[in-house]
Amino acid sequence: QVQLVESGGGLVQPGGSLRLSCSASESIFHIYTMGWYRQGPGTQREWVASITAGGRTDYADSVKGRFTISRDSAKNTMYLQMNTLQPEDTAVYFCNAQRFTNAYWGQGTQVTVSS
Repeated sequence: QVQLVESGGGLVQPGGSLRLSCSASESIFHIYTMGWYRQGPGTQREWVASITAGGRTDYADSVKGRFTISRDSAKNTMYLQMNTLQPEDTAVYFCNAQRFTNAYWGQGTQVTVSS
């Protein structure tokens, strides 16, 4: 059972930056697609970004050019660098590991963008 733990959320002003981290309990980046999702108040969970085992990255249009997904396999840690944050980025951010029908989720970390 893979365990994922997010950290790095918090309160930030519009235009600010945050870096989220997702620590995995096992070395899985070489076989799992890793992703970030978010769920804002009263909304459904939505995909934000992902990185495949081969290193290909993809982003939702809403965050393209502002967010960067990366990983450090030696540390079993994935990151989401978020720049130019806006109030609409306010959400609980979840880490996901996906391989075929196997999917694992973290508990989420709150990001609030407000002045």
